[in-house]
Formats: sequence, structure tokens, C-alpha cells
Amino acid sequence: MMEEDIQLAQAMVRMELEDAASSPGTPRKTHASLVQDRVFRRTRSLNAPSPIQQFGPCGRIMKNSAMVMTIQDPASQRLTWYKPPLTVLVIKKVRDAAVLQPFIQLVKWLIQEKHMVVFVESSVLEEPLLKGHGAFLSIRDKLMSFKEGKDDLTDKIDFIACLGGDGTLLYASSLFQQSVPPVMAFHLGSLGFLTPFEFDNFQDQVTNVLEGHAALTLRSRLRCIIIRRDKEIKDANENNGMKSRRPNSTNLLVLNEVVIDRGPSPYLSNIDLFLDGRHITSVQGDGLIVSTPTGSTAYAVAAGASMIHPSVPAIMVTPICPHSLSFRPIVVPAGVELKISVSPDSRNTAWVSFDGRNRQELCHGDSLRVTTSIYPVPSICSQDQIADWFDSLAECLHWNVRKKQKHLDDYSSYTSSHSSSNDTLDSIDRVDNLDT
Repeated sequence: MMEEDIQLAQAMVRMELEDAASSPGTPRKTHASLVQDRVFRRTRSLNAPSPIQQFGPCGRIMKNSAMVMTIQDPASQRLTWYKPPLTVLVIKKVRDAAVLQPFIQLVKWLIQEKHMVVFVESSVLEEPLLKGHGAFLSIRDKLMSFKEGKDDLTDKIDFIACLGGDGTLLYASSLFQQSVPPVMAFHLGSLGFLTPFEFDNFQDQVTNVLEGHAALTLRSRLRCIIIRRDKEIKDANENNGMKSRRPNSTNLLVLNEVVIDRGPSPYLSNIDLFLDGRHITSVQGDGLIVSTPTGSTAYAVAAGASMIHPSVPAIMVTPICPHSLSFRPIVVPAGVELKISVSPDSRNTAWVSFDGRNRQELCHGDSLRVTTSIYPVPSICSQDQIADWFDSLAECLHWNVRKKQKHLDDYSSYTSSHSSSNDTLDSIDRVDNLDT
């Protein structure tokens, strides 16, 4: 156990003893036993705000009753069920014949072996390849179905299983605009950065999850709200028989990123960026990416941003092809609110999309508000938060893959025979030339 962990445990115990002293009648423990318990519970260094609230003799963090987001130590983010899960939503990659057989195996096993109620999309029941599959026809009538945008799945789903690539997890996130059930993602797609599970031994892996033996990564999402300059424009256009491209205010949660770009216009976009009401800068270029840490390894990293671990509470702002050599991506705290609007002197409007969907126009006078949502996506880990993330970097992005530099053993014979201080690599090269 590291010395820092012991000191941290001692500091937290002092706070517990102070609280216990102010509450008469509560059971007391000795300082030594509390420290031992605290050190035993710690599994790695703290990766969250400090539990110490007092700094020096007088300084103390002001209590904020409006605080809505608590960041936990990732080591304590373990899945637990307060009652056995009964319903499961199975999402599979569309138009992919390779996923059909795993999908049938999983659904059949969940129904027959685990006696769970299985939900699928209504379009899945109408797929031609599945309709002619005998194993699927035997369980088709036992499946529950839903339609996106029409049926509300809130409080109906206990557990989600995704079969496919990263898009299946993004789609599962879009179905739940509030609390999201735990998501177990199987790698059956092309990239699989967010899908850590292999399907080969799915029975053992799903059983472990249903028994509560799994770590979680709480992937933060962005709440995006479009505020229109004039909400009556749409109604007025419709009354005049005109079809408007401007929907009313949009309120969406996104897992990867929200992208503001210039759309089909040949002109550079000119976008004003505000942070907590203060004008920060104007973005002149092809657009702007506002991403979560999960989305930092998607569009943002392709645009030159850094990669952020999904447990880091932050929002990343990345320009797309900025017309400035000094405009670099920035990372801001998760609690701030970003406001994005088209500059009044911009030659064109802008277009906005949310996780690649719901693309719509952002006109002059409209604004987009972005902040961190209080509803994260609880993604189930195959191993743990750290191992899964670095495995994904290595497997999917080939992070830091390079040819290794040769060692210097070939020069050992020369360095031993030419030990003079005048010997250099140049002299060694001359000796090589003479030998040849």
C-alpha cells in the first residue's frame, strides 16, 4: 500500500471521527481500526475530487446545495442489483448477416435458460433473413417489440445487450433520454472501441453480469438544447403552405459528440463560443466539435484532439480545420455550460448533428446550449476501466505502434577496444568502412 493512500485514509478517518463525535449514541470505532478498514477498501489511488473539504486553518470549500453531479472513485464503480433483473433489451447491428446467428443464440438462451423477458426492435421481427430461420421462428412469439420514437422504454428495461459495433451502443444511448440501464456490448462490428466483450463464451460472461460481478465505466453524456430565435416561424410557414426545415427546440442527450459545421456552404463557418455566459472566442473554419471523453477517441481525435479516459469529468472543444495555426483543442470542466451560436456577421448558417443523427440547420439568432448530463451510460467492463480502455487503444487505434530502435550491442566490441575519450560514433563508422 502506497504512503499516499495511507495518509488519505487517515485524513478521511479523522473526518469520520469528527462526524461521529457530533452524533451521540452512534457506535464508535478506534482510529486504528477505521484506518485499517479504509486502507483495505482502497484498491488504487483516488481519481476523483479530494474528500478533504478544509484547507489550512481557515479555508474550506463552500457547500453547494445545487450540485447535481457527484464523481466517484472509479475503483468503487461496481455493478450491483438490488433485485434480480427480469427484462433485457437486445440490440443488434442492422443489415449484417454475420450477427444473425449470435443474435438468435443469445435471445434463445436468455429466454429458455435465464427465463427473462426479451425486448427487440419491431423491425427485427420483419427481417427477411430471420423470418426464414427455423431457430428464430420457435422463439419469435415470445419476444416483446418496440418502435423508436413511439414506445417509451423508461422503467421497462433492466439490462441491455448490444451485438455489433460502436454504433449499437450509441443507438442504445439515444433510446434512453434519462436513466440508462447497464449496457453489455459484444464486439461483432468493424471497429469495436466501445465493445469490450467477445461473443465466444457469452453464457459465462452474461451470467457473471447478472450475478453482479462486473465493473462499470460511467460514460458521461452531453445535454444539448437548441433554442430558436423565433419558435413561431415553423407554425407560420406551415399555415402558409410552406414546409420549414426548422424544427422547434431540440433537447437531446449524446454520448460521443455534437458537431456544428458549415454544411453545403462554400464559405467558412463563423461561430461564437460562450462559456458560462462569457464570450470565449469565435470559431472561423469548417466547424466545431463538442465531445465527451468517450467521444474524444472518435471524430475529435481525427481532428487533432487528445484522447481522454471516459472517467475524466470534462468536455472537449475541438475546432474542425480552423483558419488559425494557434487554435488548439481545449478541455473544460464538466460542470460548465457552453453556448454556441452563428456569428451575426457570418456569411452563412450552420448545421448541427448529434452523434451523427438528427441533423438540422442552425440559423442566425439560434443558439445551442451544451452541458454535461446527470444521466451517464453505465458501460459494463470486460476487465476493468483502465485495462479495457488501453486494450481498445492498442487493438482499434494501434496507439503508439512503431518499430523499436535498435540497441547498441553491435558496438560493444568497438567501445571496449576504443575506450579513448576521443572515440565517437563517427570514428566507429570509419572503422566499419575499413572493415568492409
